[in-house]
Amino acid sequence: MDKLLQQTCIVIGRINEALGSGVSWLTTALVLLVGLDVIYRRLLDDTQTWIMEMEWHLFALLFLLAAGYAFKHDRHVRVDLFYSKFSPRDKAWVNLIGGLLFLLPWCMALMVYGFRFGLDAFVIRETSPDPGGLPARYIIKFSIAAGAFFLFLQGVASVAESVLVIRGKLIPRDAEGGIS
Repeated sequence: MDKLLQQTCIVIGRINEALGSGVSWLTTALVLLVGLDVIYRRLLDDTQTWIMEMEWHLFALLFLLAAGYAFKHDRHVRVDLFYSKFSPRDKAWVNLIGGLLFLLPWCMALMVYGFRFGLDAFVIRETSPDPGGLPARYIIKFSIAAGAFFLFLQGVASVAESVLVIRGKLIPRDAEGGIS
């Protein structure tokens, strides 16, 4: 059982590492696109709808698809009043209970409703309502479900890791730690 939990953590960690590394390149694309938009606005005193929409699409993809990566590296938002003072075992209990009661159910709801949201947009072939906007708006809407899925996977890894810590089968490395 412990070996299965460890393997689960390793495989999911590798998936989110690869996804996080790949998605990080969207930052470069976003910076270049914003730079192009600024030059276009300053030189031609104009802007293109598709450029503005692509900016927010890239921004959304960055945050949605990198959520699991951020969670893996403990770079997510945490209201930390007491957690930093807890022992590794107490932190594991908080992570286990929080993961099972809040994170995993919330991710499942986001996957279900995000998928429906994207599917509805796909069925009607939703495009931008603005002239010159981007087609295939369902792609960005499906990314809500995709981001929730990768966060869900990392939540499963966090729960598995917490069980291992509680059982004394894993010693947490550090704040970014866990099984890689």
